[in-house]
Amino acid sequence: MLFSITHSLYSQKDNEKLFELEVQKKCKKFAQEVNFKKAQLYFIKKNWDSTLVYSMKQLSSNKTSLELSNYCHFFRGYSFKQKKMLNEAKKEFYTISKTFYFYKSIHNILGQISLEQSEFKKAISYFKEFENISETNHFDINKSFINHNLGVCYVQLRDFNKAEIYLLKSTKLQELEKDTIALVGAYGDIATMYYEQYKDNLAIPFFEKAYEFSKKVKRYDLKQIATKNMAVVEENRKNFEKAIVYRKEAEKWNDSLMDQNKIWAVAEVEKKFAIKQKQEEIHVLEVENRIKQTQRNGLFIIAILLLSIFGIGVYFYLQKIKKNKIILAQKENLDELNATKDKLFSIVSHDLRSSVNALKTSNTKLLNHLQTKNYEQLDVLLHKNNAIANSSYNLLDNLLNWSQQQTNQLFFQQESLHLFSIIQQIEYNYKPIVAEKNIELNINIDKSIFVFMDLDSFKIILRNMLDNAIKFTNEKGTISIYSEKPNSEFIPLIIEDTGIGMSNEVVEELLLESTKLSKKNNKEIIGTGLGIQLCKSMLLKNGGKLNIESKIGLGTKFILFLPKEVTNG
Repeated sequence: MLFSITHSLYSQKDNEKLFELEVQKKCKKFAQEVNFKKAQLYFIKKNWDSTLVYSMKQLSSNKTSLELSNYCHFFRGYSFKQKKMLNEAKKEFYTISKTFYFYKSIHNILGQISLEQSEFKKAISYFKEFENISETNHFDINKSFINHNLGVCYVQLRDFNKAEIYLLKSTKLQELEKDTIALVGAYGDIATMYYEQYKDNLAIPFFEKAYEFSKKVKRYDLKQIATKNMAVVEENRKNFEKAIVYRKEAEKWNDSLMDQNKIWAVAEVEKKFAIKQKQEEIHVLEVENRIKQTQRNGLFIIAILLLSIFGIGVYFYLQKIKKNKIILAQKENLDELNATKDKLFSIVSHDLRSSVNALKTSNTKLLNHLQTKNYEQLDVLLHKNNAIANSSYNLLDNLLNWSQQQTNQLFFQQESLHLFSIIQQIEYNYKPIVAEKNIELNINIDKSIFVFMDLDSFKIILRNMLDNAIKFTNEKGTISIYSEKPNSEFIPLIIEDTGIGMSNEVVEELLLESTKLSKKNNKEIIGTGLGIQLCKSMLLKNGGKLNIESKIGLGTKFILFLPKEVTNG
């Protein structure tokens, strides 16, 4: 069974503002009538109950003229329609004379009411009055919606030839107006019309258009119906796998719609409760004020004023101190960031210049050895160039990641990750580099361990740590990656190498809680400390932490404390 997106008509919110302004303009001549003025203000605010109350009060007055009476009946009819009290709305509209300025708008509304009450022939007679209006909208009368409503009426009367003419006219105008919400319904209604005539080849493209346009709107009801129709279409085409996908999507939009309705209902109840509570508070305060007024005297009032002035002075003074502390802290942080930036530019530019110069020198030697056909030296120089290029690339990659993190441009979403699988991926990428340097890589990870981290940042951390270990481990050295028994919060992951190690001073500097960078003492290896700082920052963002154990000449052990997978108790 297909689901209709448009049961009756479209709202015409684009024209409401123009219509409201015109109503305000015409009602200015009756500004001296208090009840009518209130009715008009509540009408603009869409407070339909209050509009009904004050328009009735005005009608009960002996001073009400024909024109004023017309406006009151119009306000009442419009309010009843908004409250879905359609028969009451019609009674009010029928009492309005033909001289009323918005009489055309009344016939349009009566057509909408007839359509909602399934009186299709009567609705057609009303809408036909506006069939030949110009492209320019007349307040709340829009040619595309008139054509659409006529098309809907003819569909219901099974006059498909006329329905097709009006619906296609309406759709063409709405495409020009770029009214996405209206187009979802228009395409859906055209598709339904063709489908009921078994013209599947004509219907299906419009169902697909309605579905694609529903993705662009925020109305869950339109998304749900468009998706349900696609499910029915795929079921009829015996494509049950696609039909199930659409059914699941429709259920999701249905759940979202129900949640939205619940939120609106709760908000409305809370609003009414807050108003009632506020009124009670105001009433209590009024009683208290009356009691206090009888008890106060001049001296007491002066004392209160003095205390108030003193309290305000203290408050502003404390606020000033607080703001000064915040400004000072921000200044210190900004100074540190500027210092980091300056040092980063200095170190990076120096290292890149050194690496480029080394490449330049090496290339000169390459050319000389190429001429002399000294292939042994050529092989040495090519390996050296490759190492310099890799180090420079890693430096630039870390610089890019660091800058994106500082400006909050990195996508971040923590999820449950299988630790062994992630490390296997990293190991696979580094196998050629490890083999080239003749380094033994040992991995011993508990395959049952899951961590709760952002995948991209975790991979950046592991790549930097493994890069660092390979860089500072000599040929025929060993790198070990293993996990230890988890505690209540963290899973310790160890990356240990037999490299050149670091002094206690360098370790302490790297572990400082700051964004400062350090320069490695090894002049032959490009390094700014940026990689370690990036790993520290990303670990902290994931809820983890880092520790380092190292001695010069005896290797380094990086201990990564990774957050455990979140489990429901």
